[in-house]
Amino acid sequence: MASQGIEIRNLYKIFGPKGEKYIPMVKNGMSKAELNDTYGHVLGLNDINISMPAGKIQVVMGLSGSGKSTLIRHINRLIEPTAGEVVYEGVDVCKMSKSELLQFRRHKTAMVFQKFALLPHRTVLENTLFGLEIQGVDRKEAVKRAERWITRVGLEGFEDHYPNQLSGGMQQRVGLARALANDADILLMDEAFSALDPLIRMDMQTVLLDIQQELHKTVVFITHDLDEALRLGDQIAILRDGAVIQKGTGQDIVLKPADAYIADFVKEVNRGRVIRAETVMRKGQGGDQSVPKSALLETVAKRLSESGADEITVVDDGGQPVGVLSLHDVIGAMVTPSV
Repeated sequence: MASQGIEIRNLYKIFGPKGEKYIPMVKNGMSKAELNDTYGHVLGLNDINISMPAGKIQVVMGLSGSGKSTLIRHINRLIEPTAGEVVYEGVDVCKMSKSELLQFRRHKTAMVFQKFALLPHRTVLENTLFGLEIQGVDRKEAVKRAERWITRVGLEGFEDHYPNQLSGGMQQRVGLARALANDADILLMDEAFSALDPLIRMDMQTVLLDIQQELHKTVVFITHDLDEALRLGDQIAILRDGAVIQKGTGQDIVLKPADAYIADFVKEVNRGRVIRAETVMRKGQGGDQSVPKSALLETVAKRLSESGADEITVVDDGGQPVGVLSLHDVIGAMVTPSV
């Protein structure tokens, strides 16, 4: 069965013994700082509304304390909400009974953590098998599935190694293999690559994108890194002080920042790796050279430079011309405008 989208509606989390009491005050504009200073309660999430697309990667990003890790833990209800809904397959996770929630966690969700969360006394194979054992999958079938995903994430030959014999990047590959072996609809990734060195981190991003092309899981990916968010996210939601301050595609956020806070976030972004040809093309048709409308501007600039052409035709999925771009157009669009 294909993954479905996740609907988060009017979700609030106030940490403290009387959280529900203060929701009306938050709705009337009380800030996170005011709530903490006056009443000793912490505003974790403030009226979150996000439609997370089915079979796509939803990135939730923000700085430390923004509420992003609190949010992801509401999807499998590791944290109980103060108010609101998390709906999957028409069912509100927040209203599930204990037995329903247990089945939801075992069969519908899998989680990849920042600190790997591997069991040190179990081998790579046995760690990958762990979720399948909990599900009660037949041992022979479980080993077959685990071995497939160990190979798929590039760890073939390391099945009998223990976590302390592996590098950080290899340990995270085990964590990813374990999550994928469960065959869950929803993949929850909480700062999954943040502990890795930059080159290993990019490599793991590539592994995830390659696997996602094959599986089309509904992925919720938490990060504090905008470059990572732009590379991975089909949709991005940016949180600040527990509230969503902008959501949309990477292009939406880079081209139309909602406020000065977001503008400051995106000012150093390499726009050539975010903006697509169709976004800035003009009417008309260029020469013999062409690029698909989904091509990034960095790719368009490279094609123009290599061909020596003045202009290039932008074509749709069927190869029909839909617009034109010049090197001047491309360079202009790649430069971040002054605020």
